[in-house]
Amino acid sequence: MSIAGRRFSPSIFATVLVVRCVAGFIRLGLWQRHRAAEKEALIGRYGSGGETPLELTAATAGSLPQYQHVRAAGHYDTTHQILLDNMPSQHGQPGYRVVTPFELAAGGTLLVDRGWVPMGRTRQDLPSVAVDTQSRDIAGRYDSLPRPGIAMSAKDSTDSAWPRVLNYPQQQQVETALGRPVLPGVLLLDAERPDGYERAWQARFQFGPERHLAYAVQWFGLATAAIVIYLIVSFRREQHR
Repeated sequence: MSIAGRRFSPSIFATVLVVRCVAGFIRLGLWQRHRAAEKEALIGRYGSGGETPLELTAATAGSLPQYQHVRAAGHYDTTHQILLDNMPSQHGQPGYRVVTPFELAAGGTLLVDRGWVPMGRTRQDLPSVAVDTQSRDIAGRYDSLPRPGIAMSAKDSTDSAWPRVLNYPQQQQVETALGRPVLPGVLLLDAERPDGYERAWQARFQFGPERHLAYAVQWFGLATAAIVIYLIVSFRREQHR
């Protein structure tokens, strides 16, 4: 094929290379679009706060989707509370998140995040997070325990006193501290429920769907650029004898 004195004559190596590169770029772009759609759906599920909450039990806890709105009946274990360290407020003020074990009436121990409290004047000046042990109904979003953006070694409190200060603990560490099994995850107590602190819950992501869409555009752009460059170098000037 000739156009304006140039003949389309690609090499086999260039053709194979560009096909593989373009296929890879498109696959990565589609994956980023899929991740954006997943996070948009998660944000939508989190924002639909008016739906009827599901009953949380030990049998259903492991199969619930993230941010499912749930309810539970039971009472707080006020003697074994956990202060999650390095947890800023919605305005960036240093403090703790108060996690209180909740003994389900149907059996099992649920972790309840009752919200954020500020630090005292010193690390030894722990906040008062007392709550009564009366039976009650609670509701909130079911989430996983928070994880740090970058895992760093940090020493948790070795004191046997309660409340216990822990730095990004995961389930096994919590179970060791409490001396009994707990349900996977944590309930983020609804803001209108009593016995809580600052609760400005929002869907947690390392970055939102818009970043994934931006990455998808970049991958599709690279695929387009590869095709354009391939076409340019493959059209060679015809040699006239």
